[in-house]
Amino acid sequence: MNIAVIGDGGWGSAIASMLDAYGHNVTVWGPFPDYIDEVRSTRQNPRYLPGIIFSESLRWTSDLKTCVPDADVVVLASPSKFYKGVCEQVAPLLDRVNTIVVSLTKGVCPVTCQRMSEVARSVLGTDRVVVLSGPSHAEEVARRIPTAVTCACEDYDLAVTVQHLFNGPRFRVYTTDDVVGVEIGGLVKNVLAIAVGASDGFGFGDNTRAALITRGLAEMTRLALAMGAKRQTLSGLAGIGDLIVTCTSEHSRNHTVGRRLGRGESIEAITGSMQMVAEGVDNARLLHELAVQYGVEMPISNLVYRICYESLATDDAVMILMERAVKPE
Repeated sequence: MNIAVIGDGGWGSAIASMLDAYGHNVTVWGPFPDYIDEVRSTRQNPRYLPGIIFSESLRWTSDLKTCVPDADVVVLASPSKFYKGVCEQVAPLLDRVNTIVVSLTKGVCPVTCQRMSEVARSVLGTDRVVVLSGPSHAEEVARRIPTAVTCACEDYDLAVTVQHLFNGPRFRVYTTDDVVGVEIGGLVKNVLAIAVGASDGFGFGDNTRAALITRGLAEMTRLALAMGAKRQTLSGLAGIGDLIVTCTSEHSRNHTVGRRLGRGESIEAITGSMQMVAEGVDNARLLHELAVQYGVEMPISNLVYRICYESLATDDAVMILMERAVKPE
């Protein structure tokens, strides 16, 4: 198949490399011509996926017109804050009737608070949108480390089509029709990873990490159910699976942000020094808005929001969380 991967970051590049290895005709689009020329000539993406050598058959472009119009599948892998703008560029070039759109981005639109698949359907003018999510760090997928994820679409047959397209010897894909549950899991876990990282940065131990992950899962589930998701989705790969890997992995940018916060750095200094996007920082504000909108109590996520946007000290956040009124689990 002809596949256009929109986004030359680590995740887009890893998925493109995998699909290229399956034998598909894959082109990766990135917004900066000079950098794309460098990646094409060296067959490496040192800024976003260092240490990986891409095959000569994988193509790179900075011109959407060269990859979107003829694509059987368009894979959207831009960061959430750029997602809507990129979709607006793709829309006039897309075959809305025949092309399948696969959304890899986790988070919500910073302008509308829509989930990514809602943005894609609205801007691109197509319902042929499938979400792919789960515990899948780009660095490991690119190195062909065994990984399992979930793809979601209300049109279950379309989800199965994408399942067969992406499934391979080291990348196992499950299906669901619960798009809301899959996307909310991907949103909330990034924010919770900052909380767990802060705990690790403080020097707290395994007890604290386990408590934050477990109670964080309760927050994630409450919000997802309030928005119409299925409970079992949050017990699966796109829920607790992605939460565990993002809260514990050395590859997690959101955990890194939290760890540096716990060591006393300011959020401004941390984000200003990072080359790649840590979605959880932007997502903390948007998640706070969703929790208020749906009337859902999310104490851990709310404290991350206050640390990032209201200058709450991390040691004060610990005290606030531990001194909350006692309650049944």
